[in-house]
Amino acid sequence: MIHRKKTKRIYVGNVPIGDGAPLSIQSMTKTDTRDILSTINQINELATAGCQIIRVAVPDMEAAVALGRIRAESPIPVIADIHFDYRLALEAIKQGVDGLRINPGNIGARWKIKEVVRAASERRIPIRIGVNAGSLERDLLERYGHPTAEALVESARRNIELLEELDYREIKVSLKSSGVMETVQAYRLFSERFDYPLHVGISEAGPPPQGIVKSAVGIGILLSEGIGDTIRVSLTSEPVLEVRVAQWMLKSLGLTAGPELISCPTCGRCTIDIIRLANEVSARLASIKESVTVAVMGCPVNGPGEAREADFGIAGGRGRGVLFKKGKVVKEVSEERIVESLIELIEEELKKR
Repeated sequence: MIHRKKTKRIYVGNVPIGDGAPLSIQSMTKTDTRDILSTINQINELATAGCQIIRVAVPDMEAAVALGRIRAESPIPVIADIHFDYRLALEAIKQGVDGLRINPGNIGARWKIKEVVRAASERRIPIRIGVNAGSLERDLLERYGHPTAEALVESARRNIELLEELDYREIKVSLKSSGVMETVQAYRLFSERFDYPLHVGISEAGPPPQGIVKSAVGIGILLSEGIGDTIRVSLTSEPVLEVRVAQWMLKSLGLTAGPELISCPTCGRCTIDIIRLANEVSARLASIKESVTVAVMGCPVNGPGEAREADFGIAGGRGRGVLFKKGKVVKEVSEERIVESLIELIEEELKKR
């Protein structure tokens, strides 16, 4: 059992973050925000996949104005991602976004930050302080030599103090770097000193499979230590994959409900296409929300025993297969019917719960 660190509670739209709320999954659109229809379509696709909060880039005023229609048609809360220009933040708030991602330190003069905070306070819109190794303050780079974990935390501290001095505390924080252990250490240090909720991720992790591995290692370490309240997997890929990977992470750590698939790696003894079967079963399990462990094994003789801890499973070879439950064979079927029969068995048993 993972004991999560207690943090402050904030809300992004209707999604609670911090103070023991379920870990939420975020992603970011990869469309041109000014292309409203494409952006809305991608948000709908992500929401269907299980994304709970979506972030959109706001590079200019046209994109900021587009947020009104986007937010009106989005089924999930929308966060505006803004750099440098405080006017874009003010317009995004006017258009009804549910949150801002900014770095107060690069917004400019204190009066500009004050204007953004005033508008955000009026609508109870949270602000994520997004500290990134690639955009640290110059004096911190000079002091630490490069973007160290300590430098990331110091940058976050400065930005938090800017907002707290304006009596604003609807804050969440991220401290991202492309270096896995540097990021992990930054979150650890921050978590020891502050109780603001944390948005966890590995910045610029790269394309799959490299990006998946880096994200799983970094985010997984932090979540296993109870650090993190909302996560975003950053991949050079279609954003739906980011959501899928995040879901797999949470399930593997027991932090969310849903099916877990285990399967044998296959070997020279195997006489059935395990790779195909595992992929088919994985796709079919996507519609199941209950926690259930399903095994796909290659040997009808040893498979059930090797996967006896699984709730349900299949094993097969030479044109036939068996269905088993908790290691006990319950039915023999043809290879052609094996996946369909497995799903039918799972659905029947879940109805009895």
